[in-house]
Amino acid sequence: MNARLISGRTIAQGQNLDNKLSEEYYNAVAICEMNEKDMEKIGVSADENVEVRTSYGEVVVKAKEGGGNPEGIAFIPMGPWANAVVSGDTHGAGMPQYKGIDAEIEKSEEKVLPVKELMQRYMG
Repeated sequence: MNARLISGRTIAQGQNLDNKLSEEYYNAVAICEMNEKDMEKIGVSADENVEVRTSYGEVVVKAKEGGGNPEGIAFIPMGPWANAVVSGDTHGAGMPQYKGIDAEIEKSEEKVLPVKELMQRYMG
């Protein structure tokens, strides 16, 4: 499925910033919220894994139903999993562009990597 990917801060993500190695942070950030109809299109239910690919990278996260998401819009909270699929170019602003990124999303059998493994994969 083709989608427009956006990212931003969430309350749950913000509450867990001090402990990025915690299960609470993982559960709050290693997710992709989608419209229920989009989830049906790719044959995925809540808490099943999806792979999100952009021209900048790919990442596996848990699917979540985002009741307020319009069809074709996917949301990954700011954090390491979102960073894996956004450009590192900050255009001199110090912050990557987290909005309107073309993405492909499909069901995946791969596991969602914990933050340490994710960082090792992308940072070496």
